[in-house]
Amino acid sequence: MLIETPSRLHLTLIDLNGSIGRVDGGVGLTIQKPQLIIEAESENEGFKIKFEESNLSQKLMDDYKDKINNSALKMSEFLNIDSGFRFKVKKTYPAHSGLGSGTQLSLAVAKLILKLHDKDMNAPQIAKIVGRGGTSGIGVRAFDYGGFIIDGGHNLSEKPDFLPSSASNASPAPLIAKYNFPEEWDIIMAIPNVPAGASGQKEINIFQEHCPIPIEEVQKLSHVLLMKMMPAVVEKDIHSFGWAVNKIQDIGFKKIELDFQDPIINEIIENMRSEGAAGVGMSSFGPTVYAITDNNTKNISKAAQNTMKDVGGKVIITKAQNNGVKLK
Repeated sequence: MLIETPSRLHLTLIDLNGSIGRVDGGVGLTIQKPQLIIEAESENEGFKIKFEESNLSQKLMDDYKDKINNSALKMSEFLNIDSGFRFKVKKTYPAHSGLGSGTQLSLAVAKLILKLHDKDMNAPQIAKIVGRGGTSGIGVRAFDYGGFIIDGGHNLSEKPDFLPSSASNASPAPLIAKYNFPEEWDIIMAIPNVPAGASGQKEINIFQEHCPIPIEEVQKLSHVLLMKMMPAVVEKDIHSFGWAVNKIQDIGFKKIELDFQDPIINEIIENMRSEGAAGVGMSSFGPTVYAITDNNTKNISKAAQNTMKDVGGKVIITKAQNNGVKLK
């Protein structure tokens, strides 16, 4: 059994104020590359993990092994099975880079175990078992549906605190909008070799120190999303969509996320915009920067690569993916 998952860009969290009874909410976009591809088969006992790609760092392999073991153990316990599994990781993408690898990996492993035992669940059910999606529901919904996604956050009765997904036990947020994203638009990602803005305890501290966000910021962001970004996707208006992407970098929690980045992140954003990208922003807590364009892709990519010449990094040109995982 083999599974192929997309990756996702997390454009912004919506409401980290909570004054009307809900927190979080998120906007995201499912993308074709990079992909996670894993093959699994039953084993007598234990979890065996093999990586097919060469030159993977030990840190990445250890991170993947921890998540695979954790997800496999939780799903096996939930199903009350004692058999083992052999996992062959055929394709990876970076952890803690703003692309949602942790959620996709955890869900993929659990989904494979379900299928090998002739069972099935949707992504939110799986996420609750393996402990993903406690703040943003974007990665969970990307796994099932793909496309451009907006989730509705959490009721304060379920999640009374401002916390990242890694520290939250809340259920995945409800899907409130899903649209096909124009596949004729190019998505250019620049991933510099610098640390992510925050993860682990540092990320928890940032949430607790900077929230609640002023309600005026939440209102301003909601206006941009509802009256600019969402209609732009439906009408395939790249200029309005790009304007919205640029605008949200200066509003609410996204502005705070950017404040914690290496200075090169803002340099990449400015240089990709200068080369004509309709919109440029940072995914999640970084360091991935994404640009949306329908022309000049080569020059925008070159600008990103040139900006990263001193630190190194990767440029990926991809498209939106308007469907979820593939099982073979």
